[in-house]
Amino acid sequence: MNVIAATKNIVVIGLGMTGLSVVKHLVNKADGATIRVIDTRVNPPGAEQLPAAVELHAGGWNMAWLLSADQIVASPGIALATPELRDAADQGIEIVGDIELFARDVSAPVLGITGSNGKSTVTSLLGEMAKADAVNVGVGGNIGFAALDMLASNHALYVLELSSFQLETTSSLNMAAAVFLNLSEDHMDRYDGMENYRQAKLRIFDQTQLAVWNQDDVQTKAPSSVAAESFGFSEGDYTLTPLDGEEWLTAKGEHVMAVSDIALVGRHNVANCLAAMALADAAGVSRNAQRAAMREYTGLPHRCQQVIKHDGVLWVNDSKATNSASTLAALDGLQLTGKLHLLVGGDGKGAEFSSLKPALDKLDIALYCYGRDGDAFTSLVAEPIVVETMQQAMDIAAETSNAGDMVLLSPACASFDQFPNFMVRGEIFSAYAKEIAIRHSEERISG
Repeated sequence: MNVIAATKNIVVIGLGMTGLSVVKHLVNKADGATIRVIDTRVNPPGAEQLPAAVELHAGGWNMAWLLSADQIVASPGIALATPELRDAADQGIEIVGDIELFARDVSAPVLGITGSNGKSTVTSLLGEMAKADAVNVGVGGNIGFAALDMLASNHALYVLELSSFQLETTSSLNMAAAVFLNLSEDHMDRYDGMENYRQAKLRIFDQTQLAVWNQDDVQTKAPSSVAAESFGFSEGDYTLTPLDGEEWLTAKGEHVMAVSDIALVGRHNVANCLAAMALADAAGVSRNAQRAAMREYTGLPHRCQQVIKHDGVLWVNDSKATNSASTLAALDGLQLTGKLHLLVGGDGKGAEFSSLKPALDKLDIALYCYGRDGDAFTSLVAEPIVVETMQQAMDIAAETSNAGDMVLLSPACASFDQFPNFMVRGEIFSAYAKEIAIRHSEERISG
């Protein structure tokens, strides 16, 4: 049955890239349906791109539209616990998201990736593995392209990053394989505790033929009702084993490649490679293509990205670290000859950050605390440096750092108090680091 065609009144909640992709999909698929959009923002992004036949209510809720709908397609940013959506659910109105619409229309195999950290890296790495095997692959979801926009390209394989928000409104994905990478405190401003957050992530295993979980994080363990494989540093179907004095990535006993040959930096990325191999095997991607991608893929911007080295000081952009676990991953195994100048702060999303203290205690560190929730970090070191903005922290770091030091932006917080998103935050950090280097060079010449 064509579910969309049978639906007469559809209300889309939220515009932007995802909302526009939903509207475009519905206009093409829902013959004769009335499509309306509600966005609580006064000037929602993308409003000018709406077809003339699609009405928009901006600046608040329209409960008459909402309660007369046959189907509501909600943006991932709108919690199901929102009173207006709860009222609609109480009336028996179906509430789905864009990924659920994608699930009802996709015919090619799908790989799904969720977890608190590493989702984007594993998703992108899987895409590179498939491309290296000449597979026509679509990569998107919570990263890059909106899932619905990719359907028109008739890909042979889809790789989707799936947030807990997206999984809340998805129930029909029939994935070839899906992985739950890890779980750490995040989005506590949306969830009623860690278990509630975990259950949202675990929904991914209700919709897959093969579940892949992390032996080093028992909270990701797949239920016994689904076929499962695992990865981990010391045990699992995909693990690390010694060979000729080196650590090797190993797939079900097969030595695949030396860890030293991976282009990605950091111990957490070794785990990400193991997880990617498991999903690539499930999709039939060749081992040679997997090796080629892992040797060449250096990662995404804003994830432990080296920006510039000036006067012996290395500036590193890890703006994607929006929770404490991401920052811990950046600090794990960090080896420096000098001091670490660490910039933390922003929108803490209701989290607390005491888990960072043991890692910080091991380092020669200057901790710069900025932004709305910068004060939440001040108890972690004896002499925190408290400033209002990231740029102020960078100015101080530039004046006090010496050769061998590292200036690392790994905020452990979201960016929304001072920046539109983590990408803009990282871009500003990178641009300002280069500006500082130029300024110091000019001062040296003129002096």
